[in-house]
Order: sequence, then C-alpha cells, then structure tokens
Amino acid sequence: MTEFTLHTEDSAPENSKSLLANSKKTYGMIPSLHAIMAEAPGLLEAYKTVHELFVNSSFDKDELTVIWQSVNVEHVCHYCVPAHTGIAKSMGVDDTITDALRNAMPLPNARLEALRTFTLSMVRNRGNVDDDAVQAFLDAGFTKRQILEVILGVSQKVMSNYTNHLADTPVDRPFQQFEWHKNAA
Repeated sequence: MTEFTLHTEDSAPENSKSLLANSKKTYGMIPSLHAIMAEAPGLLEAYKTVHELFVNSSFDKDELTVIWQSVNVEHVCHYCVPAHTGIAKSMGVDDTITDALRNAMPLPNARLEALRTFTLSMVRNRGNVDDDAVQAFLDAGFTKRQILEVILGVSQKVMSNYTNHLADTPVDRPFQQFEWHKNAA
C-alpha cells in the first residue's frame, strides 16, 4: 500500500498551509483526513468548501447525518463512520439515529428512512435514479432542491471516503471511541 504523509502546517505544500491552520483553529487539531488531503491542496480546499456548502444546505442536523453516514457505511469507510458518529453527538443528533445508521437498521421515522433510501439509490446507481425513487423521495416531503443537495453531500463523502481507503487514514483520537466495522449481517 502506498504510504501518504500526515502533513503538518510545516510539512504541507505551500497552498495547504493556511488550510491546515484553519482546520487547527476550527477543530482544535488537524484532522488526519485534512493532513492527508493537504498533499493535494485543491482536494483539501474543495473538500472543505463542499463541506461548508453542505452544512449550510436545507437539510437539518438529523438529515445531514443520515446522508453522511448512509454514504460512509455504504462505502465501508473506517475513518468517516467514527468521525461522523462524534460529529453527530456534537450536533445533538439522537443516538437512535446514529446507531441505526451505523448498524444498517431501520431509522426511527419514515421520512429519515426515505432520505437514506434515496441517498443509497443515488450512490448505488451512480446518479441513475429511476422516476419511482425520485417520486418516493418527493412524496416523503423532500424537494427538488434537496435532490440536488443529496448530490452535494454524496460528493463530499466520495472525496473523504476514497481518500481514506487509499491512505488508510488513522482515526483521530477523539473518534477512536466510536470505532466501527461493517456488520457481517
């Protein structure tokens, strides 16, 4: 496996130094994902930008978590599932939602389940979602805007999940307590 550098503000390429400094200021540390992505300043900048855009989309904290974790679990991301478990806790997302997502169990309400189903359809079919799936999403109370915002969230997760697979990114200390392995069932 190719080894990737966990960059610091000192070792990072010049165009990544300020991005890492901002991460440290925002999170009180440089997340390992950001440290790896710093090798390609454009990827780190794109990831951080897409993250900010998605957080400011029309989805609430529970819905953001459903999209993030649905993709993370589908992609079997050893880094993002624990990280987003911690993020969900910090956002005040009910553990029932997080546990259901981590364990691929039913969500506590039909609306969130419709969001997970649509998100997974988007991922599994590479955007070729049939009319029935789109209509079921709309019938659950979501909007055309949110169809497109799911793409935004999936895009963010593709950047992080793929990076973590290639780099075997070490899980940050605050998230190690939420270690996750795909359920064999």
